[in-house]
Amino acid sequence: MSVNVLYKTSAKATGGRDGHAATLDGALDVKLTTPKELGGGGGAGNNPEQLFAAGYAACFIGAMKFVASQGGPKVPADASVTSTVGIGPRSEGGFGLAVELAVSLPGLARNDAEALVEKAHQVCPYSNATRGNVDVKLRVV
Repeated sequence: MSVNVLYKTSAKATGGRDGHAATLDGALDVKLTTPKELGGGGGAGNNPEQLFAAGYAACFIGAMKFVASQGGPKVPADASVTSTVGIGPRSEGGFGLAVELAVSLPGLARNDAEALVEKAHQVCPYSNATRGNVDVKLRVV
């Protein structure tokens, strides 16, 4: 499968989960900390799962808007996606992720909302990247 890349960005991380990450253009600059649940000290800073959750949630709204532009129901201005990302050991070894997307589409009929979410899941780049590798649960709230 090939991708016609329209945009690229680069980020550099140092120090791993207790380090620092920033985009090379300086637009994003975060201190990284390991959560207590993963053996770290917690504290001020972010972790990769938080960054992934924020990115997936924002991107999924973009995917719904794309579907709407192709003739799907209009995405309400107050639509929101809450992305919950979990991490833990896999039964096959190593570590894995689990994701739940709770999608709020106020004012849309439930069947229209569910159809929009399902179509967005087929076009969202995060959904396409995780498909077959990460358990992603979709829920209209």
